[in-house]
Amino acid sequence: MFMNDAPDTSETERAAAVRTSQAIENERLTDDIVKALKTVYDPEIPADIYELGLIYRVDISDDGLVEIDMTLTAPGCPVAGEMPMWVKNAVGAVPGVSDVKVNMVFDPPWDQSRMSDEARVALDMW
Repeated sequence: MFMNDAPDTSETERAAAVRTSQAIENERLTDDIVKALKTVYDPEIPADIYELGLIYRVDISDDGLVEIDMTLTAPGCPVAGEMPMWVKNAVGAVPGVSDVKVNMVFDPPWDQSRMSDEARVALDMW
């Protein structure tokens, strides 16, 4: 009787399929989180916070915890106390997200160079 030391091909294929499935799910989750972020608007500016460049970092853990670093166009923004909750609620409604932590950061300070072309068009800032 001969022993085969090579890994079982079916196990290798299953592992590859799991990695592919996880990558597809992570991509879907990322896309859905961005869509959710694009539903949140600064009430004084007719552009969403994602296109304005107010989102600095989005980190998604394997267990669905989403941590977001965001800023405001100005530290004295009248909705500074409310906007993180709007972000948390929007992202928290995405299927696959278990919880959301929003960190308000002001370093580096926001400036207009962070805006996307879409936001520049919406605000007529060329």
